[in-house]
Amino acid sequence: MKMKKLLIILMASTISFAQNVNRKFENYKETNNTLEVKTSDGLYVIKPYTGKIVETSFIPNGETFNPISHAVVLEPRNESSKVIEAHNLITYSTSGIIISIQKAPFKISYSYKNKELLSEKNGYTKKDSTEILDFNLNPTETLYGGGARALGMNRRGNRLQLYNRAHYGYETRAELMNFTMPLVMSSKMYAVHFDNAPIGYLDLDSTKNNTLAYETISGRKTYQVIAGDSWADLISSYTDLTGKQPLPARWTLGNFSSRFGYHSEEEVRKTIDRFNKEEIPVDAIILDLYWFGKTVQGTMGNLDFDKEKFPNPSKMIADLNDKGVKTVLITEPFVLTTSSKWQEAVNKKVLATDESGNPFIYDFYFGNTGLVDIFKPEGANWFWNIYKNLINQGVGGLWGDLGEPEVFPSKAFTAAGKADEVHNIYGHNWAKLVAEGYKKDFPNQRPFILMRSGYSGSQRFGMIPWSGDVSRTWGGLQSQTEIALQMGMQGMGYMHSDLGGFAGDYFDNELYIRWLQYGVFQPVYRPHAQEDVASEPVYKDVATKAKAKKQIELRYQMLPYNYTLAFENNQKGTPLMRPLFFEEPSNNKLLNVCETYLWGNDFLVTPITKAGITKTSVYFPNKNNWFDFYSDRKYLAGKTEDIATSEDHLPVFVRGGAFIPMIKTIQNTSKYSLANFDLHYYFDPKTSKSLGRIYNDNGTTPNAFEKGEYELLNFSGVATIKNLTIQFNSEIGKNYQSSDKNVALTIHNVKAKKVTIDGKNTPFKRNKSNIQIPVMWEKGLPKEIKIQL
Repeated sequence: MKMKKLLIILMASTISFAQNVNRKFENYKETNNTLEVKTSDGLYVIKPYTGKIVETSFIPNGETFNPISHAVVLEPRNESSKVIEAHNLITYSTSGIIISIQKAPFKISYSYKNKELLSEKNGYTKKDSTEILDFNLNPTETLYGGGARALGMNRRGNRLQLYNRAHYGYETRAELMNFTMPLVMSSKMYAVHFDNAPIGYLDLDSTKNNTLAYETISGRKTYQVIAGDSWADLISSYTDLTGKQPLPARWTLGNFSSRFGYHSEEEVRKTIDRFNKEEIPVDAIILDLYWFGKTVQGTMGNLDFDKEKFPNPSKMIADLNDKGVKTVLITEPFVLTTSSKWQEAVNKKVLATDESGNPFIYDFYFGNTGLVDIFKPEGANWFWNIYKNLINQGVGGLWGDLGEPEVFPSKAFTAAGKADEVHNIYGHNWAKLVAEGYKKDFPNQRPFILMRSGYSGSQRFGMIPWSGDVSRTWGGLQSQTEIALQMGMQGMGYMHSDLGGFAGDYFDNELYIRWLQYGVFQPVYRPHAQEDVASEPVYKDVATKAKAKKQIELRYQMLPYNYTLAFENNQKGTPLMRPLFFEEPSNNKLLNVCETYLWGNDFLVTPITKAGITKTSVYFPNKNNWFDFYSDRKYLAGKTEDIATSEDHLPVFVRGGAFIPMIKTIQNTSKYSLANFDLHYYFDPKTSKSLGRIYNDNGTTPNAFEKGEYELLNFSGVATIKNLTIQFNSEIGKNYQSSDKNVALTIHNVKAKKVTIDGKNTPFKRNKSNIQIPVMWEKGLPKEIKIQL
């Protein structure tokens, strides 16, 4: 019956969308878990990876298939499939996606659970100097993807250039930015990824004829169609295909001291001393260009400390490490002809070349330069050995800047091809060489790799991307939620911004504090700016400093929650920041919303992105009631409310039934411990059952979960009008030694009559709208708390 229903759908869609009438079906064969379909102008090779992921490659007559993907790491499993041939139709069925090949007029379409996802329109065509793959779109579907852009959440109607390029000082619109991806996601709950590296375009129905088109200068005519049962499921499948983000070190979630830039060892030490004196938490300091040269121009490529301004870098780094503060260094892939390493780079033949094989030399803002050919083993090894020496000096993290590459003339050659063929995967492979170097030479360290440019799948190398040189204006702040939400959907869960804004000398303390308040509820807390205006709170006036300190303290208090989000991203690919339509995928009103978002599963956040705002409108998703994080005021599910704003914090709400783990403020994550922690439960009669958990490990060991060096602390709540039962359980890895924990359990929105723990009456403290229960939790053993209401 299902197959009959599907055939009716497919026949109807065929009438609506004709395909390339010049393409004639010839024959097909099934071999090695793939379907090969021969046509008059080439060969289709269709390969399922799972029941939710199918890859299609078209190989035009006269070409050979290039099997190399820079994005895909998933190995196809032995997916059960079946081929049925009718008079004019071949159906290739997996356990999920069904591929239908109509013979005449020729057409390929993809369906999942009796719903057509998309179909080829003309399929493959060649046009002058480019090649095109195009598809039919439903007139009503909303489209996301294409990498980092500021366009509005629905990117349909745009023709997006696929060419990583910086946009200095952008505000509310940036059509092209540092990080592009040939990936489209649809509100119909599917994704299509064009698995090809060279530059090109992604046309999301710009001509308004319901067409999705991928256009490229050369390369593979390969794409994957991915289906999902939910947004989280779709992203999980995409990150299965392209790789999961490794769990970063816990200190990555702390506060960074960063600016452009610290000119000397004295400035570095003075800045961290001020953080410690003011008791403002800090986990890392980032050294921009001046660590290797006194001037911005003429020194890039030195890649070694300027000994006059940094006379004893190893001692400086060691002293910072003793204080629990990591040192992160900026690096670039450019070696200037005026740099100390120029002749070495030439002699060792590690640079991109011209047609004759000589170093390709050209001018850009920083000087006359060559570019490291990271695609050449000699280039990658040369670059890595520099990093290796720095890490051996004690450096805790690496910043790779200008990795688009910022200037990369088309006439240059690399070991992997011409400049335009590898331009978009330069940052991707740069991150790869760092990640692989760590695995080889520092297998017990989790890398920190801060980069602004990459490609599909860059998350698997541990890349931490940021949104480039955003303007230090309200307009710059307004675009940040869209960029982070979109990139999280595309696998890059740690997309973040220079908090406070980077570009310009605009001085506005209200803007600065609002940006830092947003920073608490996004992936990486890193104020950074040009040196015209200080980015660090320790250099602000007394009032601004005090406000900033509160936000940074809250960031540290939320470490157990945030680190658990990082673990979930590592395991499932789930973004840390999530659009509201994740909650209500069928609510069309939410498909374009980015002004309010979810931080993890349980926080609802509305940043304040305009000056002098006294109230803002918030929609509360319909599955649960919501509670003000600061006042406990209740807001009903499915309602939109005008919320009065506060100068001290953003409008932030907690899901009814949620468990929120927190700790007291610490100076940095070297002091992190769950020996004592706070656990907040938000009682909501609408939510009768709920779950929560904390992931915990030592914060530094790579693959700690896979090695059994972890504990998962699990919480469950069963609520009725008269009773509440909370249970503690744990999962302890085989190589982890758990310890006793003092848990300060706060139940919000209740007035209790009686509390028992494991059947024994227990004293508790009553407050205005909550109760506080001290719980001694012995080494993760099961524990039951009952509250009579």
